[in-house]
Amino acid sequence: MKSLALLIAERVQRLENGGIDDALSEVELILCHLLDCDRLTLYLEGDNRLTEEHLSRAETIIKRRLERYPLQFILGEAWFYGRKFAVSPAVMAPTPETELLVETAIGYVKSYGIERPRILDIGIGSGVIGLTVAAELEEVTVVGLDVSEEALDVARTNVRQFGLSERVELRQSDFFAGVAADERFDLILANPPYISETDYATLPPEVLADPKVSLVGGEDGLTAIRRIIAEAPSYLADGGRIMFEIGYDQSECIPELVAQQSAYESMTIMKDLNDIDRIVILRCDKDTT
Repeated sequence: MKSLALLIAERVQRLENGGIDDALSEVELILCHLLDCDRLTLYLEGDNRLTEEHLSRAETIIKRRLERYPLQFILGEAWFYGRKFAVSPAVMAPTPETELLVETAIGYVKSYGIERPRILDIGIGSGVIGLTVAAELEEVTVVGLDVSEEALDVARTNVRQFGLSERVELRQSDFFAGVAADERFDLILANPPYISETDYATLPPEVLADPKVSLVGGEDGLTAIRRIIAEAPSYLADGGRIMFEIGYDQSECIPELVAQQSAYESMTIMKDLNDIDRIVILRCDKDTT
């Protein structure tokens, strides 16, 4: 059998020729998945552990990937914030930009010293946002909402995997429909659908494999964001925060939408690592009852 380095190099070249970005990382993920090991173990022990059966399975995966089907869905797993989540075509494949939302949420909870904070995750999908916050902060409880029962099945798998059943509750709900009128949360999080119908047609094949309902926010991409901004104050505890992702071209629209709601005290928009406005943080200090 060829050396590990040569096996990797050959497969990296094939993926690059097929237009796949970050091909080396993808080949490493494939081999680590097949060997059920981390990257360090792959390079230390791969030459001895890889078999012809592994390589045959890797070939099947690479052929599917060259069809531009997302690797996360092929493997049934995706890494997010240092954890391996179960995923399926019923949920969005997590992206690095969403880690900024999670990091900001964790920082907020730590900084403000909220006792037993309650978090609402709108459109929880696989659970990467709410479950990561719960896994990082033992005092947190999370209510996760999703309109899709198939998505909730994936989230349930991850709740069990991370041992969070006692602190995470999942509900089938379209936006806030599944939240009681008297429920209040210290933090409301969302990665809402924010792509316009026009932009949807231009997306790469990997993104188009995500559920359309998780991507498209109406003709202008703002339908879900409008609802969150308008309805969230009714479910916020005094001094609570709302944090959600927006599209690359939406930051100029947000202040006008926020200004229509008297409950908000302040707004911050954070940039992602690509210097694009990405995370909106809304502060709500007024009593909204």
